Order: sequence, then structure tokens, then C-alpha cells
Amino acid sequence: MSADLSCNNNSCKKAACLIYLPVSLFSIVMGTTGLALAWYKAHEIIAAPLIISEVMRIFASLLFIFLLLAYIAKTALFQSAVREELAHPVRSNFFATISISFLLIATAWFPSVPMLASVVWCVGVVLHLFITLHIMSSWIYQPHYEVKHANPAWFMPVVGNIIVPIIGVKIAPIELSWFFFSFGVVFWLILLTIILNRIFFYEPLPMRLMPTLFILLAPPSVGFVAWLNLAGTFDAFAHVLYYMALFLALLLTYNTVRFLRISFFVSVWAYSFPLAALTIATLQMAKFSGLTFFTWLSIGLLCLVTMIVVALVARTLIAFWRREICVPE
Repeated sequence: MSADLSCNNNSCKKAACLIYLPVSLFSIVMGTTGLALAWYKAHEIIAAPLIISEVMRIFASLLFIFLLLAYIAKTALFQSAVREELAHPVRSNFFATISISFLLIATAWFPSVPMLASVVWCVGVVLHLFITLHIMSSWIYQPHYEVKHANPAWFMPVVGNIIVPIIGVKIAPIELSWFFFSFGVVFWLILLTIILNRIFFYEPLPMRLMPTLFILLAPPSVGFVAWLNLAGTFDAFAHVLYYMALFLALLLTYNTVRFLRISFFVSVWAYSFPLAALTIATLQMAKFSGLTFFTWLSIGLLCLVTMIVVALVARTLIAFWRREICVPE
């Protein structure tokens, strides 16, 4: 189906918005759900108000349903546009944000409606495994990949599997969670080497991809939480994962001025979920270590990620109003 995007009537405007709907918008669901999970964990550990978590998970769920239906419509009406996005060496990795959103929404609702959350989790697991296999196969067989295409977004398809055990240990046989955790962690280290090599020795990341550097925080932060659930112990490996995340946070903080200079792109939502994951990991660190330092650090991070998400929601709404989103790149 083709659309005459030059016309001015409402149907053509809607078609234009739909055909250029970026799959990366699901990163907004990840960020808002991550904030909901952070506030829920803060409620459990430091008695933070529960209402913020409740509001955020409802908002994230409604947004997820809206975006999912919109992208299904795009797939039905503009299959060539979806195929082009899936074949793109950078944008294709953001398809993992759909399946990760399923997993995070399931995690957020599991304490309240475990049966429904379990079904959503199962859909997310199957979908994410399929996306992982598809993206990794494209890395192996597609000739159009170059070193310059490597960026932290590459973590999402493979390393996103680390999210599976967070509630997977309560839903399915534990061996399934070990399966996803194992290759997620191993490929995190492999991809970390590849991406750092690209960043250190080749041209800098494009400005619109600079925010994806925050994705570096997610694997060790989520890995720390998943490891605690899987192993059931606060051991040496848990320390390594957490302090790796903390060092990366310090490295990114040292470059704060560079990030403040970046204009608004959808990619700036990459700030949100990794920081929320670090906040949750720090809350867990406060719980298991018993150190007051981590309690105060978690409070500071919780305030920071809340302000960032609120600011990003406001800026995204302004971008939609100005028609800066759903346009050709």
C-alpha cells in the first residue's frame, strides 16, 4: 500500500505518521516501566510511597498497548517500511524494545495479577528469543554491517535476555531462567568488547546515538538483580556486577556536560531504563549490604531518574506537537 504523503487531509497525515512510526518509541515504555519498578522496589525496601509506582505502571501499560496496536497497524499497511526498518543495521536492534516491554510490563504487574502477568511474560520470552535469533543471524549473514554500525543499542537483542529470570524464577522451571541468563551474560561481555573497540578506535558515535551509551549501565545492573534471584545469594559475582554498573555510572557522570549538549531525539530515552535499573540494583545493594551509603545513593538515583522521565515525557509530547517524531530520517 502506498500513501500520498504530500496531501494535506487528515487521512494522509495519519498515514504519514504511521509509515514513519519508529520502533524505538517502545523505549519510552521501557523507561516508564523501569521507573514504576524502581518506585515499587523503593516501597519494599525504604518504605517509599506506592502510589507513584501504581500510576507509572498504568501509564506505561496504556502506552504500550497504544504503541503495540499502532505498530501492528504499520506492519499490516506498510510492510515494506517495516522490512526496511528490520534490515537497518542500527534501527533493527530496537525491535527488541517490543519484547523487552512485554517482559517489563509483566514484571510490573506480577505482584498484583500474577496469572495475567505470567501470560504476558511468556509472550515476551518467546518473542524475545525469536528477535535474538533473527538479529544475531543477520549479524552473521548480512554483508552490509560495518564497524561504524556497532553501538550500545546492539546490547538490547541479546543482553535483554538477562531480564527473563527476574520473575522467570517464579513462573517457569529455573533451568529456563538459567538458559536466558547464561547466554545473555556471555554475549554481554563479547558485545562490550566489540562496542568499546568501535568507540575507542573509530569515529565518535553520531550525536543522535550518543545517549545510547547509557545502555552500558543496563546489563550489569539488571544482571545483578537477576543473579540475586537465580543464585539466592549475595556473593562475589554479585559484587562484581554491581560495581561494574557503578563504575560505568561514574564514567557517564564525568561526561555529563557532553550529554547536556545533545538535542532531543527519541534516543534520549536511553537515559531512563538503564538509570532505573541501576536504581533498583542500588536499592538491592542497600538491602543486602546493610550500608547506609547505598540507601542514600538509591534515594538520590530514584529522584534523578524520576526527574529525567518526567522531563522526557514532557519533551516527547512537545516533539509530537511540533511533528518532530514520525518523520523521515
